[in-house]
Amino acid sequence: MNIAILTSSRADYGIYLPLLQELKKDSFFNLEIIAFGTHLSKKHGFTLSDIIKDGYDIIHEITSLVEDDSEKGIAISYGNTVLSFADFWSVHKYDLVFCLGDRFEMSAAVQASVPFGLKLVHLHGGETTLGAIDNIYRHQITLASQIHFVASNYFLNKVRDIIGSSKAIYNVGALSLDGVKKIILPDWSDVRRLFDIPNKEFILITFHPETINPNQNKIYIKTISEVLNKLCEKYHLIITMSNADTMGGLYRKSSKELKIKNPNNITLIENFGKYNYFAAMKASKILLGNTSSAILEAASFGKYAINVGNRQLGRLRSNNVLDVPYNKTLIINVVNEIINQGLYPGINKYYKPNTALNIIKIITENEL
Repeated sequence: MNIAILTSSRADYGIYLPLLQELKKDSFFNLEIIAFGTHLSKKHGFTLSDIIKDGYDIIHEITSLVEDDSEKGIAISYGNTVLSFADFWSVHKYDLVFCLGDRFEMSAAVQASVPFGLKLVHLHGGETTLGAIDNIYRHQITLASQIHFVASNYFLNKVRDIIGSSKAIYNVGALSLDGVKKIILPDWSDVRRLFDIPNKEFILITFHPETINPNQNKIYIKTISEVLNKLCEKYHLIITMSNADTMGGLYRKSSKELKIKNPNNITLIENFGKYNYFAAMKASKILLGNTSSAILEAASFGKYAINVGNRQLGRLRSNNVLDVPYNKTLIINVVNEIINQGLYPGINKYYKPNTALNIIKIITENEL
């Protein structure tokens, strides 16, 4: 069976990894990687190099993003991606094409495939992020796909409502958590040395723009800067950089300015890689920001996550997530309240065992 994997960023590639590892081992599948989006952007760490290091036989590279994260720039990148994939799909045919999540780059690649009648497999459909335009892209991808692997029964019902059918929707849990209880993570002391991180207690931080209300982001950035300037008086801050969203460049600029003001108390990370990031999560005191990773994954490492603002509004949460608005005093108070509470003892609502193997089993047994 000829399988293609669409990957547009460090984030979705990290999620795919358990599935990719199983597909590589199974001779039934001929696996090809289609790398595009920020994988080929030097500004975002040129994470194509990570894919190449993992040793796949066939890796296609498609460049389509422009170096402009304004509303117009995002629209141009979307159009460029559609055009690039129109050429690609016209000469490459597959039995199944995997797509994941809700990025605009992923949506563009998927929409370009529709006239060619490709069979699409969507991972993480049915989820909701009311504070980001990604919510629209996710549902577009769901409507274009024929097979759906979701992370909970709640999302299964949502996908059923979107497509108007119960056919080929499977709850397999969150793929990124596959094997999380058995993963041997890199030693944190080795990760620290690799990224030149001081041996101090730290907060792991990721902020992305709220793309539903882009004009509010300058206000949010001011609040974030005030909060982080205060927190780094007491804690080291590890900040992973924003992705290629509308106005993402403003967040990146603000992070760099914070680093200049607090060179010894802030570490900026462009690309940890999945397992180094998990090691950082496990070693952190808490997580702070508005990234989906904190909501999906932190509970599996016993970490509390402070989710700021509305970007993740509507997404299913485990009980380790504390929501707070963009307010300096409130954010700092919540940090101070939970940072010494120890490990979160509850469950992760996104976890199910053997996700990757169950995906492969469903595909092969049902001849999808």
